[in-house]
Amino acid sequence: MARQAAGALRAITLQQLRYFAAVAAEGSISAAADELFVAQPTLSAALKDLESRLGRTLFIRSPRGVTLTDDGAEFLGYARQVIEQSELLEQRYLGRGPSRRLLAVSTQHYSFVVDAFARMVKASEAAEYAFSLRETRTWDIIEDVRTLRSEVGVLYRNAFNANVINKLVREAGLVFTPLFFATPHIFIARTNPLAVKDKVTLEDLEDLPRLTFDQGVNNSFFLAEEILSTRSSKQEVRVSDRATIFNLMIGIGGYTISTGIISDDLDPSIVAVPLDVDDRIEVGWIGHAAVSLTAQAQRFVDEMRDVVSEFGVPLLP
Repeated sequence: MARQAAGALRAITLQQLRYFAAVAAEGSISAAADELFVAQPTLSAALKDLESRLGRTLFIRSPRGVTLTDDGAEFLGYARQVIEQSELLEQRYLGRGPSRRLLAVSTQHYSFVVDAFARMVKASEAAEYAFSLRETRTWDIIEDVRTLRSEVGVLYRNAFNANVINKLVREAGLVFTPLFFATPHIFIARTNPLAVKDKVTLEDLEDLPRLTFDQGVNNSFFLAEEILSTRSSKQEVRVSDRATIFNLMIGIGGYTISTGIISDDLDPSIVAVPLDVDDRIEVGWIGHAAVSLTAQAQRFVDEMRDVVSEFGVPLLP
């Protein structure tokens, strides 16, 4: 039996691994077929042959597309390593140019993530790439990484939501890796009278509109992107994107609570002011427990650490 299994593994082709990785990335056999310029029946047959050789089901198929099984997620980690090593060999000994760079990231609404993502894109110096940065809801971030729609997710936890976030991350087969602790700040327009204060209190905010990011059908205090989500507010506006929330800070004098890390280059009209509360925000990234980061994903994580350190925020080991 062991000899038969070893024989099956030896028979797996590099092309099958590339087909498999493409389908996992697209979440759809038809979309991957278009991406690879391969007929859909040919791609489907290659995947079924791969599953047959392994004796394991790698995908759950449905009318909406495909998702990885637990075995599929684990296998993808090894497949990516083999593909990367093959590409390195081709570049080194066959004189071929660098392959197309791929990476998808899902994140809460942090400007430092955008900054790090931009640096990663520039540093790749790739002639061809397909990168994706998705600012989205907390639940969707976890789902994106669980299904490998995204390789990396960025979100926060604190004393209030940690038990729920940890449970969701663990049940999704993911791992949370801390980046840094942040002191809570409010983000407001530079023209706001509170912008000149050294710090603000919750009482200072009572008459200001509170701006929060909408969490959709999975709305929960524990999934809110802002701390103190259970605190009532006389005026509240929910938004879906960062540009809108910044425009409302200027347009109606609203505020939101976040990390205090904000890029003057990306958001010159907004300032961060410390909030006088006994709390802290732990920001980190999540990845699949069974899948090692690709070199491109690791570069993005390194860029995040570099951006944060430039703001003087101590990084966690």
